[in-house]
Amino acid sequence: MYVMETNIKTASNIRNAGFEGEILTDEKSLVPYENDTSLFELRPALAVKPKSAEDVKKLVAFISEKKDANPNLSLTARAAGTGMAGGALNDSIIVDVANLNHIRSVSAERAVVEPGVFYRDMDTETRKQGVIMPSFPASRNLCAVGGMVGTNASGEMTLTYGSTENWVKRLKVILSDGNEYEFGALTADELEKKKKIKGFEGEIYRRMHELLEKDYDIIKRAKPKVTKNSTGYALWNIWDRKTFDLTKLFTGSEGTLGLFTEIEFALIKPKEHRKLIVIFLRDLKILSTLIGKVLSHKPETFETYDDRVIQFILRFFPDFVRVMKTGLIKLGLSFIPEVIMVLKGGFPKLVLLAEFTGSTEEEASQKAQAAFEDLKQFNLQVEIMQTPKEAERFWTMRHESFNILRKHSGKNKTSPFIDDIIVNPAKLPEFMPRLDKVMAEYKLTYTIQGHIGDGNFHIFPLMNLHNARDRDIVMELSQKVFDLVFEFGGSMSAEHNDGLVRTAYLRQMYGEKIYHLFEETKNIFDPKNIFNPGKKVYGHDLAYIKEHIDKVY
Repeated sequence: MYVMETNIKTASNIRNAGFEGEILTDEKSLVPYENDTSLFELRPALAVKPKSAEDVKKLVAFISEKKDANPNLSLTARAAGTGMAGGALNDSIIVDVANLNHIRSVSAERAVVEPGVFYRDMDTETRKQGVIMPSFPASRNLCAVGGMVGTNASGEMTLTYGSTENWVKRLKVILSDGNEYEFGALTADELEKKKKIKGFEGEIYRRMHELLEKDYDIIKRAKPKVTKNSTGYALWNIWDRKTFDLTKLFTGSEGTLGLFTEIEFALIKPKEHRKLIVIFLRDLKILSTLIGKVLSHKPETFETYDDRVIQFILRFFPDFVRVMKTGLIKLGLSFIPEVIMVLKGGFPKLVLLAEFTGSTEEEASQKAQAAFEDLKQFNLQVEIMQTPKEAERFWTMRHESFNILRKHSGKNKTSPFIDDIIVNPAKLPEFMPRLDKVMAEYKLTYTIQGHIGDGNFHIFPLMNLHNARDRDIVMELSQKVFDLVFEFGGSMSAEHNDGLVRTAYLRQMYGEKIYHLFEETKNIFDPKNIFNPGKKVYGHDLAYIKEHIDKVY
């Protein structure tokens, strides 16, 4: 009763501070905010839905004023709630940006949007101009752009176009003093002018520049040697002694430094014509050589899934048919060449999908054919899909396997906690058998899929988190897999970020020096720890993480 009264009083005080948006305090309204798509559950005290940037300013100013008297007060931004790391969960106030959903402008070069805009809606508008923002994740039809920026999202086109950090050109952010600031790339001269500004804005530029200059070489060396990374704060991307760009810091910061109110994305015109090569691989020993050969032909995307995905799709083939929106017999007949291949040689360990694009059908076909001819030296089963419908079969396997797995997992649920590891592709032939050995210790059912061109894998074990032993396995297996990833110089998250599930391991991944610089960065922007506490730095211990695994997940 005391907690409820306290929450209602806080809500009343927020309203008295001039907040005009919706404030949710009743149990039924708060239930949706207890979970995202991670394996955690955490009940917030309140949820608020700002109507405007002015509402966000008033909210931050109020929390900043009351934080000393009530240290438990904090603000955690939430967009669509599709994150897999628990980054949008907290036990204080959730800031639901659903009403900040305006598309400000779209041109052939830029889109200016609010953080609550769904990617699918922005994509509809940008495609009218013949352009896209290409760092979309697999959840492109469900996610919002604020979450994409907060996590530094990426997906299948990242191999060619890079992560979200490459496409954010300008941000408006409300910082811990309750004021809104605009951030973008600055020249060295522009940086010096910013440093001379009085007040909080000038202090941020002065202190961040000093931090980055003081340990410049150490910071640059700390950047993980992988093609994409969404762990920690990307200090190494901010300053190259020519350009100073704090959008590189905010992107991937999980709302721990401020709250976004406006995002400007760069856009590109996609290649319209596509040709897919499907490679069936049984021998992992040739994997790195094979990857290098495929990448030399510059595919736009290069994806993979393992034999477990194939077996699972076959087991629940009617669901796959429904997703494909075709007849059972017709779809089954379309797979006859692959069935014959399996009967002759058994299931492949991996299926690799390399898609080549061009401005014309002829250009895409020529690229695919050149790669096909080059791959003959490996004596593999390789097929070129002649039509988009043929290619769709394999892309649907890649995209829908997780959803089908979730639907048919019974008491066991898909459990994302080692779901986003990445290592240099050249190291995969040595890494993957070691990974299989670690996984085999626990006799789990799981699938592997991901972005083979980047060496980024999504591993989804099926687990019954009602059971204490399975919750123990989450903690044990996380440590063992991350130990292995760090041994190979990789990152524990390429695109899903740290959240509750990985923050506790950042000190191990980066070492004391860099972790201390992360803490300094947080203190520069958010000295009272207002924004999304427990993520990135000052994280919860492993006991807390284990305790908040959703036992009815």
